[in-house]
Amino acid sequence: MGPANIPAKESLNINRVQSLLSDLERLYLYWQENQQIIKGALISVYYIKLAAKTNRIKCLLTSKSSVSPNQSIVGARFYNDISQKHIITHFVSLSTIEKTINILKKCVKVLNFSRFNGTITHSQIDSINKNIIRISGVQISKSQFVNAIVDCYYVQKFNIFTSDVPTNQEAIITLYNTGVQTAEMLEKLGIEAPESRILKDSNTVLLTPKQISLLQQKAPFLIAMAVSDLNNITKENFISNRNTLFTIPHPTNEPTIGVIDTLFDKRVYFSEWVDYREMIDINIPREQEDYVHGTAVSSIIVDGPSSNPQLNDNCGRFKVRHFGVATGKQFSSFTILRKIQEIVTQNPDIKVWNLCLGSKTEVNLNSISPEAAILDKIQYDNDVVFVIAGTNKTEKNVVRLGAPADSINSVVVNSVSFNNKPANYSRRGPVLSFFEKPDISCYGGDSTQKIRVCTPTGESFVSGTSFAAPWISRKLCYLIEVLGLNRELAKALLLHSATTWDSQTNEMSNLIGYGIVPTDINNIVNSSNDEIRFMLTGKSETYNTYTYKLPIPAYNGKHPFITKATLCYFPLCSRNQGVDYTNTELDIQFGRIDETIKPINNNYQSEPGHHTLEAEARKYFKKWNNVKHIREKSTGRNQGKKAYQTGLWGLSLKRTERLDSRFERGINFGVIISLKHIKGENKIEDFIQNCQLKGWLVNNIDVNNQVEIYNKAEQEVVFDD
Repeated sequence: MGPANIPAKESLNINRVQSLLSDLERLYLYWQENQQIIKGALISVYYIKLAAKTNRIKCLLTSKSSVSPNQSIVGARFYNDISQKHIITHFVSLSTIEKTINILKKCVKVLNFSRFNGTITHSQIDSINKNIIRISGVQISKSQFVNAIVDCYYVQKFNIFTSDVPTNQEAIITLYNTGVQTAEMLEKLGIEAPESRILKDSNTVLLTPKQISLLQQKAPFLIAMAVSDLNNITKENFISNRNTLFTIPHPTNEPTIGVIDTLFDKRVYFSEWVDYREMIDINIPREQEDYVHGTAVSSIIVDGPSSNPQLNDNCGRFKVRHFGVATGKQFSSFTILRKIQEIVTQNPDIKVWNLCLGSKTEVNLNSISPEAAILDKIQYDNDVVFVIAGTNKTEKNVVRLGAPADSINSVVVNSVSFNNKPANYSRRGPVLSFFEKPDISCYGGDSTQKIRVCTPTGESFVSGTSFAAPWISRKLCYLIEVLGLNRELAKALLLHSATTWDSQTNEMSNLIGYGIVPTDINNIVNSSNDEIRFMLTGKSETYNTYTYKLPIPAYNGKHPFITKATLCYFPLCSRNQGVDYTNTELDIQFGRIDETIKPINNNYQSEPGHHTLEAEARKYFKKWNNVKHIREKSTGRNQGKKAYQTGLWGLSLKRTERLDSRFERGINFGVIISLKHIKGENKIEDFIQNCQLKGWLVNNIDVNNQVEIYNKAEQEVVFDD
């Protein structure tokens, strides 16, 4: 990147440096008085804008030159809803603050030199870097002075950030990581919290209103995030009657989907297909209502097409392992969090999990919910994927998604009517202002046409996102268990199939995600006659994972295609990083090769010599998002693209880590690419032949063959004595 400097034509006045110096001197005295609580200091850095990793402090709040300030980050959020700006919180020692104060004092002395007269410009910093201007008379190195000045340019102020906390009911509190175990910290503050109220491997604890008040009184600065624990389940619309539904054969070798929901009634006609495990305390009273939602959800997963022939997906039937973790009214988020960890760990054979318990309250603008964070961690650690209902709008002033629909790694499903319009109860994304949620949409019924389900009292006609998500769980399980795709490819294919060749407004994507998934599984796994669709999967273990040998057919010197691509991966996430939630970024470039890749979406942010602002990278190229979809729009007037000398296309995935851990673990990815012929011709055989000539091993996915292989593999073998 070259020597540090402030932007061209910009300058820094001594007043800013003196203001930051004053902030740190005040905070140093404050933390000196609070060393009996934490051995160190929590300092929040307020930036002048949305700060890219390269614009964050590199000199200030650094204990020594070999240690990056990134290592002391314990939280991040925004402090301006209109023009988003970062607040990044660091946990540092008092000696680090002292060192920074001394550096700033020296910078003030230098800026008072006559040649600067209280203001330093970009060109003057450039001259210092080139040794044209030399700093003398002050004990500070050239690099330390320049880095400190650049840091001061991007920082508005230093302060202590405190969170708003609900005090009228139990709440899930996340404390800043100060190197002290949560139980030990609470004990020091006189707060008794049994181990059962502390989430494993986190700084998150369930506290009573009295305990919250005590924490706010003694150490409000320790609270990073807080959410209410008791959640009302978003209500679906049920219309019931007592008609008998269907009969069903005995289960055989069908794949199993995990369901985490309210209770299940074993008296229904498909109960033999459901392995039911009740997870709530035996002393909690049960009512008939507690069995309705969970039973209805499982009925769709097991046998939905029988009662909804217009939604027949040709996926067959599925077995269900149903875990009843809540009653039909309220549930404790904290209790369910602990149970989900236990359930997934103890059932490693299940790859797809359906979760339709959603909160009525909106997700926080600056932090991921504890429920979503747990689900994201589970999916990073285990080879599983969650399908989550997008939650329903029950009040006019509640419009944003509710937890856990803010889970980044999960497939979040919203509902559309049968005329492909967002359902009137749909709640909207995005999450943390730029993560695209929901992911996709499916038919969940509305007031004009509902979904038919089985409940304990007979058939019911329902609508809600809870009855859209199970259809996606069926398709996802089919792709993984029957067709043998890994979860990255399965998720990418599902999202890719929902996209069109038209552009989509942000307003619409906030309601339906990347699009509406085709009903029939054959329309997901098969491409149209004028399209070439292929899949690539692998593991990113270094900065650049690439291939420059994709032989896209060319005729008369042109490639007669428009293209689109979808990338999916499951990154490690850090809730304590707030708005900077995902730790890993895979930036996708796909396009023709002319010395380098010419991306179809003009994405050059990772290329040397190109500078893209962080806000623009997030808006236009979905930086830090674990799903990337790029496409060329079909206009009906599209022209072929010039074929360069090699005639090849390339795909590049550039990996960036937000924190300072460098590629400690490979991250699996799946990419789906479609090429649509602009004149409607079928060129798939030409593409396959070109690939084979270039040394590629091409495997066609034949659905019928895969189904036969699955059935053979699942047959029970009995050996003779």
